Amino acid sequence: MLLGAVLAAGCGAGGGGGPDGKGDAGAGARVSRAVIGVEPGDGAKDVAARGALLVRVRQGTLTEVGVRAADGTPVPGRLAADRRSWRPDGKLALATQYTVDALAKDGQGREAAKHTAFTTLVPQHTVIGFFSPEEGSTVGDAMIVSLAFSRPVADRAAVERAVTVTAQPAVRVVGHWFGDQRLDLRPAGYWTPGSRVTLHLRLRDVAAAPGVYGTQSKDVHFTIGRDQRSTVDAAAHTMTVRRDGRVVRSLDVSTGAPGHTTYNGVMVIAQKFPVTRMDGRTVGFGGEYDIPDVPHAMRLTRSGTFVHGNYWSAPDVFGRTNVSHGCIGLYDTKGGGSGTPAGWFYDHSLVGDPIRVVNSHDGTVAPDNGMGGWNLDWRQWVAGSAL
Repeated sequence: MLLGAVLAAGCGAGGGGGPDGKGDAGAGARVSRAVIGVEPGDGAKDVAARGALLVRVRQGTLTEVGVRAADGTPVPGRLAADRRSWRPDGKLALATQYTVDALAKDGQGREAAKHTAFTTLVPQHTVIGFFSPEEGSTVGDAMIVSLAFSRPVADRAAVERAVTVTAQPAVRVVGHWFGDQRLDLRPAGYWTPGSRVTLHLRLRDVAAAPGVYGTQSKDVHFTIGRDQRSTVDAAAHTMTVRRDGRVVRSLDVSTGAPGHTTYNGVMVIAQKFPVTRMDGRTVGFGGEYDIPDVPHAMRLTRSGTFVHGNYWSAPDVFGRTNVSHGCIGLYDTKGGGSGTPAGWFYDHSLVGDPIRVVNSHDGTVAPDNGMGGWNLDWRQWVAGSAL
């Protein structure tokens, strides 16, 4: 209202003219000598989000500056000590129209006003991060937060600053980059059961690469369930399941046969499928197998390692012989019986539960193969952060 009144007064003064049509000698004295300038200019487009906006005055001081986005959101900023210029505190949003309204006074206390509008850069290329776990999920205590980006990230530090994870109870969480399109985040050890965890994505308008900007600004919440950890001994053909440190069940298993051995190390359940198809051609085994209805299947690695039910092998295989192509097999029936070892383990497992394999004639699973990041110690993990 004040700015509008000042602008109206300015128009009247500029018109000049008294009752006799010869002008009013005192009108010129009422016009402020303060001249307000705004960068960028009125109507400007494709304005940079940072460093482009400046309001300043000549022959006067600024008394008020208001900058707002089209939705009414104010832009915080501050006047210089001499009150001759104003800048925003941070960066502006991209693809947004802003209006600027400024007031100033000259040395005689006469007011001047300025109104302009401009639009920030509309990005031609954007990037998003596909995240896990899902909003509202309850997961095991070995869950690793993972983001897969839709485009390569050149400025990893800028992106990592915009992706944070907090928890109650509090714990330090650090990111680790696997290449330029994947960022995983975890604490030094497994999460405390019952923790409430939030992934904060503040990627909107972050320059991930030249000309490529993030679009997401959201929070993702999930909860850590109970502490369940399982150990598979490939030599003994057993899996020991512990809940809160106490053994709740020992199950007979069959792991990878010679030539197709199972990875050693910690693998984490990433997905659960009541039934799925397993085709050897999708994981480099040609036509060696194609089973359309594998029951109680839980993915452990991107490369195709599962723990799953097995109804096609003889029952006496489990606990005695390793016959798989690298998976961990549990006795099951066709269609997946609820009372079978495989059915019990499926029903009592969460995405995010860890399974450690020992005594297999194979190497340790790679840290970027599924949620294999627990196979890096904390020093190695932190070394993979861009920060």
